[in-house]
Amino acid sequence: MAAHCGISRIAIPAPPAQCTPSRDQISGKRSCSLVGPSGCVALSISNHDEQRRKNRLKSRILASKFRLEGGVLHDSSFHGRRFLDRSKGSHEQRQIEKPRLELDAMSCQSQSPIAQSSTSINFGMQAVARASVGPTEPQATSLKWLNDEKVSEKDSEGDESSTNGMLGIEDHLKNMLPSHPKLHRGQLDNGLRYVILPNKVPPNRFEAHMEMHVGSVDEEEHEQGIAHMIEHVTFLGSKKREKLLGTGARSNAYTDFHHTVFHVHSPVTAQGTNEPLLPLVLDALHEIAFKPKFLASRIEKERSAVLSELQMMNTIEYRVDCQAQFGSTPAGLHHANLASPLANILASASQQLPKLQKGLAGPTAVDPPPVSFLSAPTRKERHAIRPPVKHSWSLPGISGENKVPYIFQHELLQNFSLNLFCKTPIQRVQTYSDIRDVLMRRIVLSTYQFRISTRYKSANPPFISIELDHSDSGREGCTVTTLAVTAEPKDWSGALKVAVQEISRLKEHGVTKGELARYLNALLKDSEHLAAMIDSVPSIDNLDFIMESDAVGHTVMDQQQGYEALLAVADSVTLEDVHATAKSMLQYVADFGDSNAPVPAAIVACVPKSLHENGRGDIEFKITPDEIVESIKSGLSEPLAPEAEFDVPDELVSAAELSTLKMQRKPCFVPVTDGGTLLKIVNEQTGIVMRRLSNGMRVNYKAVELVKLQMQVELLQSAFEPSVKAVSWVDIQENRHVELFCVTKLINCVLEADEEFMCMDFHFTMRDGGMKAAFQLLHLVMERNVWLEDALDRAKQLYMSHFRAMPKSLERATAYKLMCAMFDGDERLLEPNPSAIEKLTLPVVREAVMKQLVTGNMELCIVGDFSEHDIETCILDYLGTVAPEKDVPARKEIEAKEKPVVINPSPKPEVCNQKLFLKDTDERACAYVAGPAPNRWGYTVDGLDLNVLVEPVPKNLTEQQARALAPPGVEVIQKPGETGSFWKRPRHPLYGSVAMTLLAEIINARLFTNVRDALGLTYDVSFEFRLFDRLKGGWFVISVTSTPTKIQRAVEASINVLKGLHSNQITQRELDRAKRILMMRHESDCKDNKYWLGLITHLQAPSVGRKNVSCIRDLAYLYELATIDDVYNAYKFLGLDEKSVYTCIGVAGTDTDGGGGDSALTLEEDTVEELPVALPGSHFQGRGMSTMTRPTT
Repeated sequence: MAAHCGISRIAIPAPPAQCTPSRDQISGKRSCSLVGPSGCVALSISNHDEQRRKNRLKSRILASKFRLEGGVLHDSSFHGRRFLDRSKGSHEQRQIEKPRLELDAMSCQSQSPIAQSSTSINFGMQAVARASVGPTEPQATSLKWLNDEKVSEKDSEGDESSTNGMLGIEDHLKNMLPSHPKLHRGQLDNGLRYVILPNKVPPNRFEAHMEMHVGSVDEEEHEQGIAHMIEHVTFLGSKKREKLLGTGARSNAYTDFHHTVFHVHSPVTAQGTNEPLLPLVLDALHEIAFKPKFLASRIEKERSAVLSELQMMNTIEYRVDCQAQFGSTPAGLHHANLASPLANILASASQQLPKLQKGLAGPTAVDPPPVSFLSAPTRKERHAIRPPVKHSWSLPGISGENKVPYIFQHELLQNFSLNLFCKTPIQRVQTYSDIRDVLMRRIVLSTYQFRISTRYKSANPPFISIELDHSDSGREGCTVTTLAVTAEPKDWSGALKVAVQEISRLKEHGVTKGELARYLNALLKDSEHLAAMIDSVPSIDNLDFIMESDAVGHTVMDQQQGYEALLAVADSVTLEDVHATAKSMLQYVADFGDSNAPVPAAIVACVPKSLHENGRGDIEFKITPDEIVESIKSGLSEPLAPEAEFDVPDELVSAAELSTLKMQRKPCFVPVTDGGTLLKIVNEQTGIVMRRLSNGMRVNYKAVELVKLQMQVELLQSAFEPSVKAVSWVDIQENRHVELFCVTKLINCVLEADEEFMCMDFHFTMRDGGMKAAFQLLHLVMERNVWLEDALDRAKQLYMSHFRAMPKSLERATAYKLMCAMFDGDERLLEPNPSAIEKLTLPVVREAVMKQLVTGNMELCIVGDFSEHDIETCILDYLGTVAPEKDVPARKEIEAKEKPVVINPSPKPEVCNQKLFLKDTDERACAYVAGPAPNRWGYTVDGLDLNVLVEPVPKNLTEQQARALAPPGVEVIQKPGETGSFWKRPRHPLYGSVAMTLLAEIINARLFTNVRDALGLTYDVSFEFRLFDRLKGGWFVISVTSTPTKIQRAVEASINVLKGLHSNQITQRELDRAKRILMMRHESDCKDNKYWLGLITHLQAPSVGRKNVSCIRDLAYLYELATIDDVYNAYKFLGLDEKSVYTCIGVAGTDTDGGGGDSALTLEEDTVEELPVALPGSHFQGRGMSTMTRPTT
């Protein structure tokens, strides 16, 4: 495995203008220690000078919104790619879905001018609604620096000629796009390349990435998996990286097909010492990349970790992705690049130590002695950046036979899915003509996805989802167009026909005038919106984006340049040109089977072995490649009429309607509190404003400029009917004109329900009346909601399909079994089974939702870039005119019946400790450990209160004297069975939440250190709380993944860590570390509108009585004041005795005893209807685990 050239990137907060580092200063930093022809350093430095900021305008490159041409292989489309391509490998104690490690750092000794500067990196990408595109946007930086110059430094300058309005449109389209004005590139004498980009988020921190252009595609046949292994060993074996512990820095690494990246997120100066950290960070990256330590003990430890990671990632979803990309026959998309089994190679990893030692060091390393078992390698083709990947292009004029569909069939699959691939060379986006092509492709994608959405809303649709994706992949070095179809097995043929018919319609007839105008305008609006977000994108996103951009060769522009480039070409886009683009993109599907059409690169179907039929149960599912081909051709053979034009309304509530409502209901603001006189409460420290409408609706808002011209609105109401939460929002408003209105106004609306609340979340831009449009939509949902039978049918079908897939998922089935034992049938926490769902009727569902969708039960939270006058006008006009609640007593009666969360109080041992076995071709194991805990506000199911301090009154005081001495808010109480009086003092309402959050951080650190690092029993283990807001009580859960032979020991070790906090006392260093991490996270999140929306949620909710503005205002202060005793106080409230801790171990494999020697309960012993269902998409989580309803962190 030979080393490639690489890039190291650093984002650092820059100094004020008067002390901006010179070029000599920048080139003379510790980056020179990153020597070796295999490396390239990139520095990104933020200058906070206000005048320079204004002069640069606000930027964020056009394609950032366009996720254009970015990969079919992007994580958002292929969730399980991480292990196969060894990408995003993590070494942290973290939740599974967050791959980056967070490790602290220590102070640095050396001084450096650049380290003293304030640097952070800023880049970003955002997708337009609906259209699926990848991460590669046409904002990549120029590749001029790839020249073989000995030393070069270049500042990117804009192309002035591109603005010459005197040129004709044809000449203008040939002009090169301008480069990002702040991007600085250079190359050192030793060949190391670097990139510097100023940025502002997060402030006073920098991001440093060392990118090595060597990855898993560079492995020889006998080396498969070694690239990932090297990443683990070099990163975790670095002593200099360990010196970062304690400084507030976080570090991590990942391996992909084409590169290996080591990155550090660090404060500019060490906390406590104020010493610059950049030299220490660069020194650590230098050691990791060029002077790695390959200790035998570390190799053995990381071999176990990598194999555990493999089993963790090897879900059936991941295997489907692998089949789609590679297959086991030449029918796979990238079959020519298929790797050999990783586990076999890693089993002999220690024998390959000499090969590992050469690893990333490249030619500068001393060649190891020959190893007899290594055969002479055949060197693969080299490439400066892109990987050496073989391709079979799908281009007109390239002869070839249609690929026979490859069918992957597995017993754990629930749905039919098919991917139809087309591979073409990457079209670099470097001219205005290129950006025009990008724009037209986006219009085609958006049009197709909206048409498919419309087809879905017909009664009983034959598909679950249909997606069209057109993406560049720097990982694979190609552009991939993918038509992906997912359906119930019984509906697969109809679904495939719908997908290809709409492709054919679009290819033959093109887009309509209305569609062209609508999506062109929406894309321009969105690009303008992104241009206003230049100061809001985190450094890490910018650096990741630069790496991907370099790999595909696009020109990097800032957001303002991207927006201006779009404006410059928008008028030249015609219906004929868009139609031609559609023909070119879609010909491989629309002309399938035609000898002149491009041949699909691959057709891959993943199907179950059985399907469920009512009354018959599971029956064998049969399908052949010929049947798939016949269905495609049959769908394409049907005559198709052009798409009809649709008018989009300018407004949803007319001025006349609004005037009539205002006359009838006379909306106004009333005192915020019952019995109070204040019409408005303003907290000057936080900027939060609280209001109350005459119809009873409560309003909290905060004006911020975190993201210009952007706004989020959340409407929350308490939910008391658990029996319908799975289908509570069944297309309340289903109208094509309303949907098109939302597309035109760039309004994104999400409606959801959990155990406690129903929520409507609106995200929109302020441009062209966006705020007014969003409030009109909200008014429409409240006043004129529409309930349709077919919408309910679709919701029920999707839910039951999701339910029936549960026994085929190891993680879901294990979690469900544990929850069933813990909650003993509590319908609020265990979703109803299919038989209960089937019994639901539209009147029942509507009544259950509408009796809770009332103004007296609502809280409106708003965060965004708005004026007080504009927001209050919209609130009064469109929400103040909503009809007030009619039956308050009925709702109060329902609320009074609410019960706390009760965990089974007296379980049998076999109930507390369960096992589950899932038959599978591959071995995997996971486990959950759970037990009772308080809710977010300190309440427990047994009436205890973490937020209350009870102290004995001195015995020499009488009860009357104790009452006299008690300060306001302190009660004198008597304890049953105890003599004397006690003072009952309320703590800060956020006390319990802060203490539990710190406790969770400390436990996670210990789990990682002990279970993962020291014992090597797992790749991933995490601890978290389920913190309710309304319901009294909650629970904690430890999630563990491991191998079947180690899972039992991993569970026992995790429980020992959890229960061992008394025998192994928490240290001040552990507490300080937890504080730093949480405060850094809070400071970073405060730059996000959605986070602020979560902070102000429940400020006026009667059902969350303890929350007030102090919970936001005092958060940092409470973290600072927290002591070890406070953490132990929270720890005492966890249920850790034998009858309170529940465990469930899930093992998948072919061994009937579960792979670990212990008998394991198979799913077949339970009927599907008896197994409870947790929240879709996550385990033990609801909105309480998200920032949307998290008032603390």
